[in-house]
Amino acid sequence: MQPETHVSDPHAVGPLTQHLQDHRSATRAPGLDRGIDPGCDSGRELDAGLDALQQQTVPSIRWSARVTKALLPVAAVAAVIYCWQMYVWLVRPRPDVLPGPADVFLTLRGLIADGQAQAVILTSLERGLAGFVIAVLIATPLGLLLAQNGLLRGAFGPIISGLQVLPSVAWVPAAIVWFGLSDATVYFVVLMGAVPSIVNGLISGVDQVPDQYRRVGHVLGAGRWALVVKIVLPAALPGYVAGLKQGWAFSWRSLMAAEIIATGGALGFGLGGLLEQGRVLSDMAVVLAAVLIILLIGVVVELIVFGPLERRLLRRRGLLEAGTR
Repeated sequence: MQPETHVSDPHAVGPLTQHLQDHRSATRAPGLDRGIDPGCDSGRELDAGLDALQQQTVPSIRWSARVTKALLPVAAVAAVIYCWQMYVWLVRPRPDVLPGPADVFLTLRGLIADGQAQAVILTSLERGLAGFVIAVLIATPLGLLLAQNGLLRGAFGPIISGLQVLPSVAWVPAAIVWFGLSDATVYFVVLMGAVPSIVNGLISGVDQVPDQYRRVGHVLGAGRWALVVKIVLPAALPGYVAGLKQGWAFSWRSLMAAEIIATGGALGFGLGGLLEQGRVLSDMAVVLAAVLIILLIGVVVELIVFGPLERRLLRRRGLLEAGTR
């Protein structure tokens, strides 16, 4: 059995001790030798990183990207016109069935030159805007009432949804019987198309409002009216604006259907009447010109009114990048 050996010479363990001391010094936090909290420097670095992140701005869309985005629809329209013209050249359909693009544009220029296009556009826009405003005035309190009252919502909610999917043109015969050939017939059809969409959009927006908002309002002493007007309705604006957008689309389509079917009497002559006149006279160039005008008005309303309004609303709520156009 080997006897235990004790090393008494300090120089014999010196290299091992020195190695342990070097390893301990290397793994020690830099601030310990100076009496500084090791989390202090990392905390400062974290705060500086968060400040830099908050100060970063979303890069705006480049000019080339904006030009490309604007040119894409133009290229699509040019492609459609090209295919249309090629079909007319190759197939040679009768002009009363499908005229060429040049014939349609010449007809449109003639309608503008004699002022007929401006007159029918003004008549239809007056009806559409008036009917839409009335629909908003009716649908907004109705939507808030149904959204806040579960009993009424359970009773009338399915009816509102059913009216939304019902084609508004189905109301034209009944409206003619009830109101005759007058503007009241057109407004009634417009309201039946727009009101359900706005009501359901507002209800959907109210459903997305967190319950914490209402509790905070109650804690701050807000009454029932103040809670709805100052808290619930502003918080429900995204859904409400979506409902307004859909309501306008339904009202515009309902207006065109009513003007096509209900003609004569005390009714003014609108874009729908121009469409019907072209059909009666077998003038397809007038029909297609009226379709182009209706389509252009829809695109302009979307680009000027609802598109910027929706993007601005989403951007203010942090749901859209600041550089998005």
